[in-house]
Amino acid sequence: MGNLAKALTVAGSDSGGGAGIQADLKTFHQFHVYGMSALTAVTAQNTLGVHGVYPLPAEAVANQMQQVIEDLGVDAMKTGMLFNVEIIEAVAEQIRQHQVKNVVVDPVMIAKGGAKLLLDEAVKAIVEKLLPYTLIVTPNLPEAEHLTGRPIRNVAEMKEAAKAIVAMGAKHVVMKGGHLPADEIVDLLYDGEQFFTFVHQRVNTQHTHGTGCTFSAALTAELAKGSTVYEAMERANRFIIEAIATAPGIGRGHGPTNHWAAIKLSI
Repeated sequence: MGNLAKALTVAGSDSGGGAGIQADLKTFHQFHVYGMSALTAVTAQNTLGVHGVYPLPAEAVANQMQQVIEDLGVDAMKTGMLFNVEIIEAVAEQIRQHQVKNVVVDPVMIAKGGAKLLLDEAVKAIVEKLLPYTLIVTPNLPEAEHLTGRPIRNVAEMKEAAKAIVAMGAKHVVMKGGHLPADEIVDLLYDGEQFFTFVHQRVNTQHTHGTGCTFSAALTAELAKGSTVYEAMERANRFIIEAIATAPGIGRGHGPTNHWAAIKLSI
């Protein structure tokens, strides 16, 4: 076990278990990675929506990160719900101080039910404080529109947005195309020089809660194990497609994906 890969998630808690640190830790486990967490906020939510958001003090977030990094070490880390400027600045400072590598930023902004998970003034802080330390940022199209201030209506505009986000400091960007109205979904990986395209058929289901968290956690787990960015993207993409296709169908709203999908894929 001396070569055990270790991954840290810095994110909010989802009491329904489908997103946030719960989804991240489940995914880390399925990818055979030791998972650790720094909690940024507690949410009261289920498949029907978010019914309360209770952020932690930035000092508490920073202290969690510090204790984990200094004792256990971190091979890769991801961020999810950060909520406010103070938490973003604290997270960025811990990354800087400890020279954390393989940072994946999932710029969580709005829950599927419409609840705001990132304050408007905090978007600028993500760009200025966090993206310069980011190996991969994984926005969906509404999040990419918020980051870049431009509409995204097709694959060509996805590519332009990806270039703009890399120019902000991130080394790679994954543009998730699921919000475009098409039966065939196009996801893009951009490394600052070239695009890699991943195409798959849309799975018609309402059970997509936590897909962004789960996908970015899979990316992080693969990076922790030493995979290249392309390898991590390919495996995480296969995993989330299978996780959506085999969702357990629980809850009366947008149910969670299948976090056991990695077992079937032998990842």
